[in-house]
Amino acid sequence: MIASTAPAGKGPAGKGSHRQSQVDPLAPLRAPDDPPWDVYLTGTVFLDIIFTGLDSAPVRGTESWARGMGSSPGGAANMATALARLGLRTSLAAAFGDDHYGDYCWDALEHGEGIDLSASRTVPGWHSPVTVSMAYEGERTMVSHGHEPPPEEPAPECPPRARAAVASLAPGVSAPWIAQAASKGTRVFGDVGWDDTGAWDLAALPDLRHCEAFLPNAEEAMRYTGADCPRAAAHALTDHVPLAVVTLGADGAYAVDRRTGETAEVPAIEVEALDPTGAGDVFVAGFVTGTLADWPLADRLAFAGLTAALSVQEFGGSLSAPGWSEIAAWWRRVQSVEGQDPEALQRYGFLAGLVSEELMRPWPLRRAVPTIGFRRSA
Repeated sequence: MIASTAPAGKGPAGKGSHRQSQVDPLAPLRAPDDPPWDVYLTGTVFLDIIFTGLDSAPVRGTESWARGMGSSPGGAANMATALARLGLRTSLAAAFGDDHYGDYCWDALEHGEGIDLSASRTVPGWHSPVTVSMAYEGERTMVSHGHEPPPEEPAPECPPRARAAVASLAPGVSAPWIAQAASKGTRVFGDVGWDDTGAWDLAALPDLRHCEAFLPNAEEAMRYTGADCPRAAAHALTDHVPLAVVTLGADGAYAVDRRTGETAEVPAIEVEALDPTGAGDVFVAGFVTGTLADWPLADRLAFAGLTAALSVQEFGGSLSAPGWSEIAAWWRRVQSVEGQDPEALQRYGFLAGLVSEELMRPWPLRRAVPTIGFRRSA
């Protein structure tokens, strides 16, 4: 396990700008006839309000004061932001509330992160879903509120051309856009959440057959396959999808590619976790980036794990997604750690060809916005 000396942020402060990524990981592969977007995704955007600096969980019947607070777009915005900050041209189809929260989220994603929202829409009379997250002791507790979503599917019937798409699979639900995208050559990466039905039946995920890769966590993978260990589960999943990636929490991640017979396992990076919100989305974004860049499987796993590890050292979901400056700063710092394991350091040697001194800025970079907008002074 590689050791990291990067200090964690202690609370939200100013907002960083990520409108333009400093690195284009797909630059060597780009051609004039490419699709307009690297990644397309759809989903619900929440307004996330994150309370930080809590020493413990709130106690019933008492009032707790947080030392910090941040606001940011959440939900599907977590994945979209993580992809955009890694330099991928990202298109998001989502419904936005017709309120100040919706306006704030739209502006933060379109102008703050450079995410394409041409497939999104504002729904008159529908207020934005809200999640309040309380971070303490490396964990989080969340409370959400929202009205019934708009009846129309936010995803267009004919999704835009893209190199890849990230699809959230749900038991018993089929999204027509996934098959349409796959039929046009879009590489679909399937993400999944907890099966509240308790069935854990892969046949209940009809869109899995359109996916190139499936990325569950260890518990989900074992429940879906009946395997007694996550690595065996990963191999079993390749009967249903070409590439299975299983996250192992503090133990890293394991992947199997049925097409090549290749397997890879990368240990986790040792960090102080302040808030795990959105770390799974950041992992997927890192893996998608490496896959589209045609990196070796082990490098893709290492990069995904690194981006996720950097994200848990910051508070919030989309707020915590790292960009190339954070990646470059981490790479410089770990090389200076006394007694660092050379073999562990070599695992991330591929970063040397991607980052430069010009990218390296002081650590940590705090991005949280304490409040949504201030009145402009005259």
